[in-house]
Amino acid sequence: MSVRGIDVHQGDFDHPEFLDTASAGVDWILLVSADGDNDTRIHQHAHAVAAAERAGVSFIAYTSLAKAQESTNLFAPTHKATEDAILKTSIPYSFLRNNSYLENEVSSIQGVLAGAPWVTSAGDGKVGWALQLDDAAYAEAMSGAGVPDFVIPILLAIQKSIREGSLDVESDDFKKLLGRPATPINEALVQIVKCLATTGGLDARRNVE
Repeated sequence: MSVRGIDVHQGDFDHPEFLDTASAGVDWILLVSADGDNDTRIHQHAHAVAAAERAGVSFIAYTSLAKAQESTNLFAPTHKATEDAILKTSIPYSFLRNNSYLENEVSSIQGVLAGAPWVTSAGDGKVGWALQLDDAAYAEAMSGAGVPDFVIPILLAIQKSIREGSLDVESDDFKKLLGRPATPINEALVQIVKCLATTGGLDARRNVE
């Protein structure tokens, strides 16, 4: 990174003193949500926001989540708390309000590639597709497809969030920022399938974070 003129500062969400060092001399900060349970991430993000305030940064952009302040999504408490922490500072900010990642559906895509039907318990949710199942049937289908037991409750919660409309947001932000439309769903699916065929897996963040 340094050969590209990029300074790299090491920080640690769990150690505010390291964040102070990493934030020193920084003007703008992009805060990307951490991994972990909500309580852990809320504390970690609070440390990062406090360090940014102490460092006197002039702008914070935070990934956040669609409809973060009123969302019923299982990840929403982290994002609401982080937004609130940023709002309590005097730092100018932008909440990017990320929606769900298509990579969250990799388990279902792999099932389809193996010959299974596409299944969802998202009901009439705007990003729910195809054959509708209730949560119990969806969980059974995911288990039968070899999805690890600890992942299934997370997938169910995402489906519930979709079903309840918490990710139903229309926006042209990507087009404005990228200067082109977002990748169409059919092209995105082709890219994921090619990646799965090439690598046998997908290294992707699974968060609506």
